[in-house]
Formats: sequence, C-alpha cells, structure tokens
Amino acid sequence: MNGAAAARDDEGGMGAQVHDGGAEDGRLTLAPFRGLRYAAEHVSDLGAVTTPPYDLVDDPAQLRERDPYNAVRLILPRASDPAQRYAAAMRLLRRWTGDAVLVRDDEPALYVYEQVLPGPHGGLRQRGLIGALGIGDRDGPAVLPHEEVSPEPVADRARLIAATGSNLEPIYLLYDGGSGGRRGAASRLTDETADTLPPLLRADTPDGAVHRIWRLTEPARLAAVAEDLARRRALLADGHHRYAAYRIVRRAHRAAGHGPGPWDRGLALLVDSTAHPPLLGAIHRVLPGLPPDRAAAEAARVCQVKRIGADPERALAALAAAAGQGPAFLLADGAAAYLATGPDPLVLRAAYEADGVAGRSARWRRLETAVLDHLLLPRVWHLAEAPGGDSGRAVPGADRAVRLVHDDASTALRTARRLGGTAVVLPALTVAAVREVAAAGERTPRKSTSFGPKPRSGLVIRLID
Repeated sequence: MNGAAAARDDEGGMGAQVHDGGAEDGRLTLAPFRGLRYAAEHVSDLGAVTTPPYDLVDDPAQLRERDPYNAVRLILPRASDPAQRYAAAMRLLRRWTGDAVLVRDDEPALYVYEQVLPGPHGGLRQRGLIGALGIGDRDGPAVLPHEEVSPEPVADRARLIAATGSNLEPIYLLYDGGSGGRRGAASRLTDETADTLPPLLRADTPDGAVHRIWRLTEPARLAAVAEDLARRRALLADGHHRYAAYRIVRRAHRAAGHGPGPWDRGLALLVDSTAHPPLLGAIHRVLPGLPPDRAAAEAARVCQVKRIGADPERALAALAAAAGQGPAFLLADGAAAYLATGPDPLVLRAAYEADGVAGRSARWRRLETAVLDHLLLPRVWHLAEAPGGDSGRAVPGADRAVRLVHDDASTALRTARRLGGTAVVLPALTVAAVREVAAAGERTPRKSTSFGPKPRSGLVIRLID
C-alpha cells in the first residue's frame, strides 16, 4: 500500500469524509487515526509511563527510573553519542511495538480526552478531541499560530519525528465551538461521549490529575465532526516548535516526491474553549547569579523602578495593577521585590530599530516579552536564555543563562533563591489578546504564554510511516 493510500485507510476511512490534502484548502480538519497505545498486559499503571510535554520535563532521569517503559525515553532519548539520540528513539519504539508493549488500535478513531486537575484548580475539567490535524505549508485561516519559535528546538523535534516515523505527543489547539443552540457537533459529541460511555483508559498521574480517553469511531459521528470543524478556525495554544516540525517533515516528504500522505497531518488535541475555557499563565524568567537589588538598579537605567513589599501575594497584586497601564515586571526572590514599569520609549524604540522589529504593531511593542527580549535581557542584564530555553532544568555550560518557569510565580521565586538570582515575574496575557495578535498576522515573542492544561504525553501515539 502506498503512502497516500495508507493515509486514506488510517485517517480518512469509516465514512469520516476527511479531505486528504491536509490544510491546503484552508479548512480545519482533524482526521481519525489508528492510535498506538500502551498494552495493559505490559503496563498496569499508565500514570507511571506517561509524562508532561517534552519541554516541561524537569528531571528526565527521575522519569526513566520510575518505569522502564516511561515515554520520556522516546520524547527525550539518550545515547552515548548525542547525534545517535534519534536513532536510539527509533530502535526503542520498534522494540516496544515488536514486544507488544505498544499496540495499535484496529480501526481509526478520534480520541475524546478528558483531564481533571487537582490542587488550586481542583475540579477544572477539560475535554477535547485528539486526532490528526491537517498541516499546510503556509499559515492560513484554519490554524493560527501565535508565538515565534527558535530553530534549534524545531530541528530537534523534526529529526525525532523523521527518525521514529511517528508523532509521539500532541500539540494543543483551541477553537470556539459555539454555545447554546449554536454549539457545534464536535463539541457536543465530545461531551456526550465522555458523559455516557465507559472510558477506554484512565491514568492517574503523580501530580494528582486524572486523564481519561474514549474512542469515537461511528461513521456518522465522525462525519458530523468533520463537517462542523470545516467551518471553524483554531488558535495554536501550545506546541509551536512541534507544529513547525510537522511542516518540515511534510515538506521533506513532498520534496522527495512522496505526494499526499500521513505526513500531511500531525497529532493534535483540539479543545472547544467556549465549553472548556483554558488556563492561561505567563512564562517567568529567572536570572541566575543576579540578585534583585542589582537587577533593579540596572533596570532603573531604562525603566521606572520602585521597591515594594516582599510579601508574594501583595507583590503579585501590585504587578497585576501595574500591568493594566503598560509593560510591567516584578523583580523578586521572596526576600526583596521591585516593580519595574514604563520603559523609556526612546531607548525601547532604539532597541526595536536595532533588532529590525520597530515596524511591529503598537500592541506587539507593548508586550512584556518583547521588552524583555529586545531591551532588558540583552541590553540591560546582558543575559540570554539557555540553549533551547524550554524549561528550568540546568544546561551544561549555561550557568548564567536565563531559566524559564511556566505559570507558577512561587516556583520562579524559589528557583531564584536557589540560584542566587532574580525571578522576573510577568503578568499573564488574556486569551482575547493572544487571539488579536494572531489574527493580525503577528506572533508574540517565543515563550510568551503558558496555556493549559497541556495534554499528557504517551497516552496516544500516531504513526506516520
């Protein structure tokens, strides 16, 4: 069977009426596929073998030790020769499928996915559909990326996809599925399936979250989902580097003359944000070795800086109040705190002009991450992010590099104290503001947003070879 025929068999069958050409015609498509999943005979605890997304894994070694079949061995492979990491992941995936640790479902399906969070977000329930998202070569009306990417993580993920012939973890998208009598079939069937049928699997993860999955296979329902989504557009919430990697892999196959095939799609979770509003946090920066007093003194050369009470709750409240007036930053470590606002417009414009971004919209130029990336980090603090810049984990040779902490300001403060540095705590953008930037054809600086809850990696894998 050739690649195009395989794509139709695995991802367009069962009466789903899914267009084989990915997103080239500008429609939002999410095709059913035959998922590769852990077999219960080999894995009794899915919570022990699944992982956060690759860029949120703080301690890969701990996950490897937790279970010999943990998916971190695939998404963050190791080898004595780093250049062989991707081949190592390929061999491991083949071994696990050959040993029936991972087993492919018999028929294509869309997978209804539910997450229930613990802790401060206790009771928050998110539901969506996991499927094969149509991918085009250019940005179009169907999928709106909102964040810039760095070439190194994109190349890394593309090499992993190409080597393993698979999408190991889903990206995360949001769409407006309508409400009341105008609620679309995709959103309605997602909730109906989860509310009325027993789940296919359940994973209780160490963070206290509960993950459940159902399969949607009936031809009439798949066709209704396809028809509904074709009228929608989606915001890419998380997974910009993987989305860019999907495009690289697609272009490579097309350039090799392979024509339409499963490489025209990528694994994705699609969530109706009207029915299930997401969490949206900021991604905070930690400046190792630069204590708040020094960071504040240096920032005062280009910003208005004032010392405020160190109590975290009051400091965060002061940041939230200031953020409504323009770019605002909290510089703190839990013992000292400063509020930096009002960057000098002339100095900021000069930085934007030097970096070739002065022509961006006023909305973009006011983003805290734009001010950080083009003024404060490189020209005031003379720091750069760690290579890849995707988590708070240490990077060899990058002791002074900026670390990233998703969502949790208290974690950023603790990390700053541990590293003898400063947490640069940012206010979160709103979903509406992110949509506005994306709809205008612009992208926020990389690592501007932290949408959640993010899908767990390892619950469902998609093969493309």
